[in-house]
Amino acid sequence: MLVLVIYDIPDNRRRQKLSDFLEGYGRRVQKSAFECFLSLNEMQKLYQQVQRRVKPTEDDVRFYWIPADAVPRSLTIGSEVPQPPPSVYII
Repeated sequence: MLVLVIYDIPDNRRRQKLSDFLEGYGRRVQKSAFECFLSLNEMQKLYQQVQRRVKPTEDDVRFYWIPADAVPRSLTIGSEVPQPPPSVYII
């Protein structure tokens, strides 16, 4: 499933740390938005890890779950449509 992670964090250091952390889970599509293709279990773990990295009284982080059948109906301008990572890598 596609998980859209969007955040607004006023502290530069915390924002950069979260951004660096999210790079390991998905593709940055805007300055404060990541597209991540994750299973429900992976998403729950990601949510818990992000929870430990932010201050709820100051930061705003949102997770949007987008069903697999909705991804092909996505429309974009200026970028490619969301694509899941390959299921196999050949080295």
